[in-house]
Amino acid sequence: MALNFKMIASASVALLPALLPLPAVALDDAQKKEFGEFIREYLIENPEIMLEVQESLQKKQEEIRSQRSAEALSTNRDAIFNSAYDLAIGNPEGDVTVVEFFDYNCGYCRRAHADMEAVIAEDKNVRYVLKEFPILGPDSEAAHKVSDAVRKLSPDNYGAFFRAMMTQDGRASEESAIAIAGELGLAEDAIRAKMAESSNAEQVQEAYQLATSLGITGTPSYVIGNETVPGAVGKEAIVAKVGNVRACGKATC
Repeated sequence: MALNFKMIASASVALLPALLPLPAVALDDAQKKEFGEFIREYLIENPEIMLEVQESLQKKQEEIRSQRSAEALSTNRDAIFNSAYDLAIGNPEGDVTVVEFFDYNCGYCRRAHADMEAVIAEDKNVRYVLKEFPILGPDSEAAHKVSDAVRKLSPDNYGAFFRAMMTQDGRASEESAIAIAGELGLAEDAIRAKMAESSNAEQVQEAYQLATSLGITGTPSYVIGNETVPGAVGKEAIVAKVGNVRACGKATC
């Protein structure tokens, strides 16, 4: 495990008041120097303490992050699971919902796409909500604008459009998105007219606000039951959490 000395230093400073026989303000310069040398010598002789401090601090930070995420999930539940901006594939009436924050240019999202396809193919009672979250530059923003127009013009084709975008070769862009939409029978003129008439700005703003409140900083990130699940965790992990939601109402029983 790599040591994070900034974290360790912060934790060590926080512990000083408990170790000092007198308030820190009561120490003169010589005493402060002597105490500092004592701390340094002790840590050098017992370096495993630094690992314990780092692990404890990381655990505490993760607990705080999880608590804040759970609170945000409870507060924003309807926007997360039932936003008017999102469409669901799989079983729209499924008993367990998996929400994915994704970007069409996210390589990990593309690799994880096969996992979710396997999940909804094998479990006919999973509702899979697509939360468009363009964070990887102008090409992603442009591709998601086209995607929004496809969703509004032809919601029945949105699932096929999404799958084609996630499995295409090369980088997603406005051009590639319009080409894929054309293969599904949507005219470029209609797409561009819809993009001009109806922006996806509110959709993106909502996704960004939700991601911030949930502590989501990258894609793919999932929301399953009462948990935010960051990263391409794999089919087995998703299946396990879906099963837990059914068994005990929580992603982790």
